[in-house]
Amino acid sequence: MHVPLCVCISPSVHARVYTFARGCRNVHARHAHVCTHMRACTYTLAQPHTPARAIPRGPAPGSGLRLPGSVPRPERRHKRRADPDGSTLPAPGSPSAAPATSSSLSSSSSSSSAAAAVAAAQKAAGREGGPAGRAAPAARTMPRRGGLPAPAAARRPPPLLRLLLRLLLLAAPLQPGRGLNLCTSGSASSCEECLLIHPKCAWCSKEEFGSTKSVPSRCDFLQNLIANGCAGAIENPHSSSRVVKNVPLSSKGSGQSHLDVTQITPQKVALNLRPGDRTSFRVQVRQVEDYPVDLYYLMDLSLSMNDDLDNIRNLGTKLAEEMRKLTSNFRLGFGSFVDKNISPFSYTAPRYQNNPCIGYKLFPSCIPSFGFRHLLSLTDKVDRFNEEVQKQKVSRNRDAPEGGFDAILQAAVCKEKIGWRKEASHLLVFTTDDVPHIALDGKLGGLVQPHDGQCHLNEANEYSASSQLDYPSLALLGEKLAENNIHLIFAVTKSHYVLYKNFTALIPGTTVEILHKDSKNIIELIVKAYNSIRSKVELTVWDSPEDIGLTFTATCQDGLSYPGLRKCGDLKIGDTVSFEVSVEARSCPTEDTSHVFTIKPAGFRDTLEVDVTYNCLCGCTGRAEPASSKCSSNGTYACGLCECNAGYLGARCECEEGAGGETQAGLCREMEGKPICSGRGECSCNQCVCYESEFGNIYGPFCECDDFSCARYKGVLCSGHGECHCGECKCHAGYIGDNCNCSTETAGCVSSDGQMCSGRGNCICGRCQCTEPGAFGETCEKCPTCPGVCSTKRDCIECKLFNSGRLDNQTCQKHCKDELITTVDVLKTDDPNAILCAYPVNNCVMKFTYSELASGKSNLTVLKEPACSSAPSAITIVLAVIGSVVLIGTILLGLWKLLVTIHDRREFDRFQSERTRARYEMASNPLYRKPISTHNVEFTFNKLNRSYNGTVD
Repeated sequence: MHVPLCVCISPSVHARVYTFARGCRNVHARHAHVCTHMRACTYTLAQPHTPARAIPRGPAPGSGLRLPGSVPRPERRHKRRADPDGSTLPAPGSPSAAPATSSSLSSSSSSSSAAAAVAAAQKAAGREGGPAGRAAPAARTMPRRGGLPAPAAARRPPPLLRLLLRLLLLAAPLQPGRGLNLCTSGSASSCEECLLIHPKCAWCSKEEFGSTKSVPSRCDFLQNLIANGCAGAIENPHSSSRVVKNVPLSSKGSGQSHLDVTQITPQKVALNLRPGDRTSFRVQVRQVEDYPVDLYYLMDLSLSMNDDLDNIRNLGTKLAEEMRKLTSNFRLGFGSFVDKNISPFSYTAPRYQNNPCIGYKLFPSCIPSFGFRHLLSLTDKVDRFNEEVQKQKVSRNRDAPEGGFDAILQAAVCKEKIGWRKEASHLLVFTTDDVPHIALDGKLGGLVQPHDGQCHLNEANEYSASSQLDYPSLALLGEKLAENNIHLIFAVTKSHYVLYKNFTALIPGTTVEILHKDSKNIIELIVKAYNSIRSKVELTVWDSPEDIGLTFTATCQDGLSYPGLRKCGDLKIGDTVSFEVSVEARSCPTEDTSHVFTIKPAGFRDTLEVDVTYNCLCGCTGRAEPASSKCSSNGTYACGLCECNAGYLGARCECEEGAGGETQAGLCREMEGKPICSGRGECSCNQCVCYESEFGNIYGPFCECDDFSCARYKGVLCSGHGECHCGECKCHAGYIGDNCNCSTETAGCVSSDGQMCSGRGNCICGRCQCTEPGAFGETCEKCPTCPGVCSTKRDCIECKLFNSGRLDNQTCQKHCKDELITTVDVLKTDDPNAILCAYPVNNCVMKFTYSELASGKSNLTVLKEPACSSAPSAITIVLAVIGSVVLIGTILLGLWKLLVTIHDRREFDRFQSERTRARYEMASNPLYRKPISTHNVEFTFNKLNRSYNGTVD
């Protein structure tokens, strides 16, 4: 007996074929059937047959056979769409192949022929020798029909060329008058397929349209269709949004009914979405003043919390005084927990039943262990809170972790017993000094049944399913807390802060604060956490369908827009923030054409209901004419085309499939020199009938396109974030890239101070790539060596230690939440990983070191007091001046003496040099006179005598 089989294709790089006898469903009109029950799929071929010639043809109609690994088409693909004026538009990937020439195909429905066909197909595909029921190894290249390798022309171009082609493809819709026309190249064979190609594509339903060769397709840009004479019969729907309910925002919370308090507007929006076409609407949120508050205090009563219990005996009165400064309508409740009273979590021996502390010298007496106990419903009578706390005694469990998650879940879901009000903010304060048990820990005690998320408080207000159900998971906690609009505050000791901080990332609307070992700071902690909760707004989305893409742009109190963000911080009570929500339908659903999802601020009661209607059908489809004379009574006329009945082909369904009518092969070639139907189909009745493929659909007027030859990422086609269209990935909203693996979401790149990548990097594909040397972290927030890091840490030290500086309290809590500050008397600078910083303070110097911890936090070690030098005395100053003058004079005299000595030495050396170079001749000194002189007395006398007589010689 013939059993219909379903072909399943795995999303791996090398597709494998599975078969299944039932459970087929059609996920998309242009995609293959898949199996809904993958467990029953087997690794076998789906009824292949032996090809009759080198280029195999499709099976004969009605034979019940498929090609090796072929994918069955949707039923509507068995019909042929054609333009009655003669311009053929074959249905992409049509399963009705050309007439088979081998007579053996017509008789292959018998079991013996089917077995022979399987063997022949395995031989042709090179899969002989493999055991039955198992898939053969994937080929190195993607196989064609009959196992033939793909031609060289079909190989992928280089990455740079692919990038250029993609840019041209993206630019084409914006320039319909030139270049590549995305609408006409999409090979749409129906109005609905045309609308899916691109939001700018339109369809002409005019009957006589396309009778000339100048009009290539009924699917084109709107202006092209109008220019070609189809002004009155164009199908071109657009996405739109409409506000259905819009109650104004309230300004105050108390004194009004909870139905009158509005914190989000609008309250209901209706969207009509065409796939690929975006529409948007604006949402406003306000934290109203004096909003009622319900606070449920959930305390760990294990033995280690005994001192904490003593310190909160009168907590109710003090806490109410502080909270009433923030709201005039405050209620308080109380509950406690220890752990499951089963082994190995608690002491279960008979002697421990009434007193688990027997044999414990430090604390010999305590009450029996319990899971969770609800002690006081929410009330405005704080004295009752004090009374209940004073009655409590601690207990003892066996292991270190506590059963707090059981208590959190019961406090969240038991709304009537706890007394949560619809019109109030819900705060759940969870205090503990140890780690919690989480899901699957219960298996240690034989609890294999997962938690059902239901309320299990008995008449005594104790958790009755503690010994039957496992601990809840983080996902279940997050779901129930959000469902009941509860803000969870973890008040934990410093040693477990990092663990619970990680929990806050998995549970929306949760904060964590450090609790002192004796819980003395619990009031300050609660007020701080409440202010932190009220200072931020974060939108969450519930029940959003997978084929809907949402993009948020936040406009916070500073008036600036932050694309990709859905939250605002640093808000004050009464501030209003807005969010631009952009919505896009990625595809058309196969079943429901409408859907409702919800947008709500985390922890708020108020919600925005979004009603989505998919605009996937053309209006002309509803005016279809069955068995129309325009289609030779062999098909249905709709939207200007004939949808032929099974077994008929042609523009007017005038050709009977398999009749062997005259065929012009040239009409089935894309251009001269190319194979008929691109080598992936057969020419029948002057149009291409594309082969079926185990990898996906082959379609197009010449079978030139397919939906499986696109780029993959980690083995997934188009990374799972796009649709493969004719060899190119058409990415969903929020993704780009050749294989759609690059996210455009920037929310993960925004640092705590609101900057993109802390101003030290670029946001690429949803992640920060740090460009500043030395910067690291998810948002490049860590940078010990960056300029200005000391001044940034200085601000945190000033505001957290000295309550001074330029940061106010709220800004300080936000920017410095990851700074762990320690004060010391002596600053050690021998740590090679620590950066030494200093800044002046009142003529002194404050020094500190800065380093990064493995947990991602910053460790700041600061001197308790600034380093200040004592003022010098007057004598010291005078002596210093005199000494300086004497020293400077001595130095100057020494320099003068040195210069004079150098000058004299140079002069003497020059004299000596000149002396050695001088050369004298022997001669008498003209100035020399002999010591002996001779005088002639007579001559002298006569001469004198003549002078007396008046004569002179």
